[in-house]
Amino acid sequence: MNRSESMEPNRKMVEQQPSGKWSLQDFDIGKPLGKGKFGRVYLAREKKSKYIVALKVIFKEQIEKYRLHNQLRREMEIQSSLSHPNVLRLFGWFHDDERIFLILEYAHRGELYGELRKSGHLSEKHAATYIASLTRALAYCHDKHVIHRDIKPENLLLDFESRSKRHTMCGTLDYLAPEMVENKAHDYAVDNWTLGVLCYEFLYGVPPFEAESQTNTFRRIVKVDLSFPPTPHVSAEAKNLISRLLVKDSTKRLSLPKIMEHPWIVKNANPTGTCVD
Repeated sequence: MNRSESMEPNRKMVEQQPSGKWSLQDFDIGKPLGKGKFGRVYLAREKKSKYIVALKVIFKEQIEKYRLHNQLRREMEIQSSLSHPNVLRLFGWFHDDERIFLILEYAHRGELYGELRKSGHLSEKHAATYIASLTRALAYCHDKHVIHRDIKPENLLLDFESRSKRHTMCGTLDYLAPEMVENKAHDYAVDNWTLGVLCYEFLYGVPPFEAESQTNTFRRIVKVDLSFPPTPHVSAEAKNLISRLLVKDSTKRLSLPKIMEHPWIVKNANPTGTCVD
């Protein structure tokens, strides 16, 4: 696969087949894109349409071992039903005796996590643009009665136009809302909390409640032990947005529409969703 083919994929997978009707023979498999607990992700090209996708390979043995059948089925149903510029598409799936294959939209620039780790932190304009894009995606998901619960840099993917896109599965302690730490009932507001954590990490390079141990991380989350290190590149407006999202009472967290109206977002986010310096 050459660079031009992967950068300009055909926008229609020819006569997209119903899920389960695909097979591995329909794809040219390229380089590995990532590796997880349950399988691997590869760059792939659908042979007929030349459409570039990410092919996620999940091992049935792992699904059996961790009894994840229902969770996986639910995630597949949800993701295949969503269609939004900032939501990673699931085009279809198929399986063989040992593996399940998910045909996913390919995000050309990979995980936002990699970009964050390379630069240490993001500029306010970049951070605001990503938060605005993700807020729009979450508003769409919430309208569809879907709670994400698992927003974190490793799960956010950048496509070629730099819009942030949500992905699925896995979990990290730093991003859990207090109600989830305390095993209480939770609703859509867990995503609003996580936007606050994400915004903080974009700007400071580390999550706000990071600690030496799981116990201490949980303690800091439950107490909302939030502090802002002195740094010239983070404005008072950014800190205000974070503080209004990282609120223990979930009913008092800033709503998604109010995030989009917040002065920091209005001032810094590129309305096109593209990051430019």
